[in-house]
Amino acid sequence: MGNIILFSLIAGLASALVLIPFSNKKTKEKDSNKSNSASLIAAIILTIFVVFSFYYLTNLDLNITSLWFLAILVTLGGAFFASGKERMIKALLFLVSLIIGGYFLTAFLFNAEEKYATAKMEEKMEIEIFDEKETPASVPPQFARNKMRKAFGQVPNTSYYELGNLQIQKINGDYVYIAPVEFSGLFKWVNGKKTPGYFTISATNSSANPKFINTEMFYTPSSYFNKNLERHIRMQYPKHIFYGEPRLEIDEDGKPHYIRTFGQFVSARNGFVVKGIVLVDPQSGDTKEYLLKNVPSFIDGAVSPEAVSLQNSYFGKYVHGFWNSVFGKRDVKLPSDEGTVANVSPIFDENGDMHYFTDFTSPKEGVDSMLGYSLTNSRTGEATYYTGNLQESYMDSQGALQIIEKKFIEKKWEGEMPVIYNFYGEASWLTPVLDSNGFLQNYFIVSAANPEISAYGNTPNEALKLYKTALQRGGGTVDGSSKAEEKQVIGTVIRVYKEKSGDFTVVTFLLDNKNSYVISSESSPMAIYLQEGDKVKVDYLDTGEAFMPAKNIIIQGLQ
Repeated sequence: MGNIILFSLIAGLASALVLIPFSNKKTKEKDSNKSNSASLIAAIILTIFVVFSFYYLTNLDLNITSLWFLAILVTLGGAFFASGKERMIKALLFLVSLIIGGYFLTAFLFNAEEKYATAKMEEKMEIEIFDEKETPASVPPQFARNKMRKAFGQVPNTSYYELGNLQIQKINGDYVYIAPVEFSGLFKWVNGKKTPGYFTISATNSSANPKFINTEMFYTPSSYFNKNLERHIRMQYPKHIFYGEPRLEIDEDGKPHYIRTFGQFVSARNGFVVKGIVLVDPQSGDTKEYLLKNVPSFIDGAVSPEAVSLQNSYFGKYVHGFWNSVFGKRDVKLPSDEGTVANVSPIFDENGDMHYFTDFTSPKEGVDSMLGYSLTNSRTGEATYYTGNLQESYMDSQGALQIIEKKFIEKKWEGEMPVIYNFYGEASWLTPVLDSNGFLQNYFIVSAANPEISAYGNTPNEALKLYKTALQRGGGTVDGSSKAEEKQVIGTVIRVYKEKSGDFTVVTFLLDNKNSYVISSESSPMAIYLQEGDKVKVDYLDTGEAFMPAKNIIIQGLQ
């Protein structure tokens, strides 16, 4: 509190000295001095009150550059009330403050290349192939939130509180959604003083039920006055530049912590570059600052999703500067707004590291082809841009949602949280499907390059198995998962089933080892001649499924 009072006092004193005219008047000098003194004191008190109220309510940083707009108003008023040489001096001050204000207001016209440089990403073609033995964290947030609301009766004094912002996190190896319990208003805070805890629910198992964890928190986003979390952080770090909402993070012992991302302006109070976080104990109010490289291991979302979304916009828009983003738009790509939080979707990779996913599309209206997609590490801020196979045209997230809407048009189901994966070497959209009440109905997978190839199931893994079959029937190739071992078997064909699919034939066959295999004539053209009693040598992927994908087949006597 001392910082904001001192800042307001200095700003008020400086403003009053500029506002009050000190030029000699025709009135008696004694009366003039009394009038000037009274006006000076009144101006100081009023300005201090206005400045203090503004910064206390807005939690704006207490850097002197944040006073640029006040400086314009004060110097304009000072020049207006002054006369003679004093007016000339204060008019000059007004001109200087006006130039500084203009510099701040127009900085976005000139720092676009700097913004692009801060957001530049490493480029690759495709993400790693997804391990089909794993389960993607694909429970949609809206569904998880609905479940938490239905379990809200577990909260003591329920009428005081409401459910806070939902976010995903990895805790003790499990992917879970967490949401704090927040105050529902000022009077509820006056009566309650503290919030009772937070909810958790699995992010991979849609049948799991939410759990309420009882732990008192005094410093929260919904508290008021000096117990308000953002204000408490501002009091401790008056000059820090923050971007994004505070987020709850749970350590391995179940203890809650709030974090907030800070950084610096690109230039002239414009743009933002992440530098670290401030960690707050919501029980004691203790705070600690960490640079990104030193962030505690239990924190998954050190970089705020809002900051990632901003960096994505820099990367997509400013590749050739600001004016190109407005007029020519050469090489411009727009980040999607289909993310679950701040236009990005948090997902986890095969190593358990969280990333923010965003796909990019063309600025041209009516085009639903994807130009690429990005994954940004949520702890380090390092980002990679994936171009996809440049020889194919990938459908963007909006196109995937439109397919789902048409697929279930009679039931009025809709997709939420589309995320692209590399399933069996095929870029594919995985999207949870919800009904009009927000309840999860199934998981839909569709090929980004071949939208006619799709499948859906009650779980992600069930949908994945059906999708593999759909790929083979659709003439696609199945390259397997990152962990499926490639093996070879020699045997005699007992049963054969052939099915025409487009320009190719999908052949399913049973060997005398009692295992079944499936292969497309696209990858092995001679498979169309396969018949019962043939002796064959098969290269396949040991996925452990009922019908294992074959990569090649050699029929004795034909090859």
